[in-house]
Amino acid sequence: MRDQYFDVRYSLTVKVIITLVIAFVLQQVAILYFHFNVDHFLGLSRAGLAKGWAWQLLSYSLLHSGPWPWHLLGNCLAIYFFGRSIEESLGPRRFLLIFLTGIVVGGALQVVTSFFPEHFDSRIIGASAGAMALFSAYASLFPGRDFTVFIYFLPVTVRVQVAFVFVLLLSIFGTLIPFGGIAHAAHLGGLLYGLYQIRYGFQLTRPSWLPSRTKPAPRPTAYVTARKAGSWKSQKVLPAEEIQEDFISKEVDPILDKISAHGIHSLTDQEREILDKARKKMGKKQ
Repeated sequence: MRDQYFDVRYSLTVKVIITLVIAFVLQQVAILYFHFNVDHFLGLSRAGLAKGWAWQLLSYSLLHSGPWPWHLLGNCLAIYFFGRSIEESLGPRRFLLIFLTGIVVGGALQVVTSFFPEHFDSRIIGASAGAMALFSAYASLFPGRDFTVFIYFLPVTVRVQVAFVFVLLLSIFGTLIPFGGIAHAAHLGGLLYGLYQIRYGFQLTRPSWLPSRTKPAPRPTAYVTARKAGSWKSQKVLPAEEIQEDFISKEVDPILDKISAHGIHSLTDQEREILDKARKKMGKKQ
């Protein structure tokens, strides 16, 4: 069960960022002081996969262009801003699933497109495919939120759904017509996977912090006797568990049915608040 209060300082999102920073430092030390070609073994390439180096589908995300850390910084900012909301909403395991699988799917798509004419077959590095998967998941979960980007140091605020469509179209264009030496296909793979997971991958999964829908066994009814207007009267008092089950059956279950039918992205803000209220109730019970 997730904690009722989400402390980003101890979140998996921050741990992923710390891991990437440590990996970048080790990468630069190995290159500068030991002249060891880390990219050859850990960077993703068609030649590497042909040798059976399947680990490259994940390990390439640990490497970034150097020695200046701008490549790393961009990815870490995206992971932080989008990942913490994903982790808070879906939990650390699902956050990690979206991030890591987005890296694998994006890397695999990039390798596949390297067979196309006029497409480059160079080694790719960076965690941008995972960051794109988180961005896509965030845009699917919170399409109405604002998203601020800086264009030549000028802040531009747009709806996150609009930003997602722009990035998706740009990635499709770059996949078909490569430009800028950027692994657009890897970005596209991450975007599509994050979108798929939110719309279809999680829609049949019941949150772990909710009890089973099976009808609970009958509980003894409690009564309290109180004196009112000179007479004694017994009043029925419902147990807390029964009140909770009633709340879940009337308020939460219809929302879960909607998720199963249309996906979590179809929920309104009010329905999301009800789910969050149910999560907090279960958190207090535990």
